[in-house]
Amino acid sequence: MDTIFALASAPGKSGVAVIRVSGSRACDVCRDLTGLLPDPRVASLRVIKDRDGNRLDEGLVIRFPKNHSFTGEDVVEFQVHGSTASVSAILRELARVDGLRAAEPGEFTRRALENGRLDLAQVEGLADLIEAETEAQRRQALRVLSGDLGKRAEIWRRDLIRAAALLEATIDFADEDVPVDVRPEVQELLKKTRSSLSREAKGVESAERVRTGFEVAILGAPNTGKSTLLNTLAGRDAAITSEVAGTTRDVIEVRMDLGGLPVTLLDTAGLRETTDRVENMGIARARDRANLADLRVFLKETGDSELPQGIECRKGDIVLLAKADLQDDSCDAISGLTGYGVEELVARITEELSERAGSTVVATRERHRIALENTIRALDAATEQLELGEDRSDIAAEELRSGVRSLDALVGRVDVENILDEIFSSFCIGK
Repeated sequence: MDTIFALASAPGKSGVAVIRVSGSRACDVCRDLTGLLPDPRVASLRVIKDRDGNRLDEGLVIRFPKNHSFTGEDVVEFQVHGSTASVSAILRELARVDGLRAAEPGEFTRRALENGRLDLAQVEGLADLIEAETEAQRRQALRVLSGDLGKRAEIWRRDLIRAAALLEATIDFADEDVPVDVRPEVQELLKKTRSSLSREAKGVESAERVRTGFEVAILGAPNTGKSTLLNTLAGRDAAITSEVAGTTRDVIEVRMDLGGLPVTLLDTAGLRETTDRVENMGIARARDRANLADLRVFLKETGDSELPQGIECRKGDIVLLAKADLQDDSCDAISGLTGYGVEELVARITEELSERAGSTVVATRERHRIALENTIRALDAATEQLELGEDRSDIAAEELRSGVRSLDALVGRVDVENILDEIFSSFCIGK
């Protein structure tokens, strides 16, 4: 492969900038620019010069030998002063070296995948860690990056290979007197593996919500204080408020961090019957987003006994009396204007979403769920064949091999070329 280089830290002025070089020529480049090759994984202070001997900068140089680096190749990192001019000068000098080229987005990580330093799930975890905005996202991404999903997949794979091997042994010795019936052991392996796969697959939706964010919709009739409540929760005037009914026509979104969870609050058009065509469009959007939201907060007026038509309360939804400052009874009431009940509402939303996000699964993407469910289907098909009798062992074994292939796709061993470009396009240059 070509030797590649890039700025690995964020562009712009900074105290320190990190420039990474990876490939077979990394050590040669280090000698050319600094005069010496430092000991592995030891930071050495060096003067960095161009090929004409002109001083470019002074900084720390760290060498990571092949098979002991992030990419699995020889890697050298230059930690230099973070001025735009200093970084540009060193990058220009690297570009002049024969056999070096600028790295493409995500190319360092792609080499880590190709050299077996990371599996595909870990690559996805790294992408999520880079994008993490909340504590829950950080923790979840770190679990995936640490290789937990790959470790679980390896256990599932090992058990399926064991089950297939037992079945194939009965096929190989079909003409001999083999006293042991392997089906009970095989069925126990399949039952245990299926149970674990099923738990993992069921938790993907919640894990994906932690990764992409929960949506909480604020619903109610016009003038129930929805926009005022949104502004209070956001701590700014995100939505226009007025006494005129139907002020909010579109869905207004505010991104927040609630208890470490990424949450998007939705202010929606007031739900009512109207002849205003534009307002009706806003109401239709409000209903659509309400049906898709993870959690809904309903604000109702005094005397309202039912929710707006076409909206049904789901488990976890919160129903509150609006405008607590104007009510005689403030029980289960809230006021965005005075702030009454707002802290309690935030606590309830956080508790409900935290409970949903409390899963210990490490499969976090739709791709993971599909691979898991494909494996489950293969196990179910194998179990069905075993129940039909010993003479179906060859078909059952083939179904298990299909399940193993699905697990291999989960961690990137096979059939993933079509998604690699999509994954790495989200990475920045230098990672």
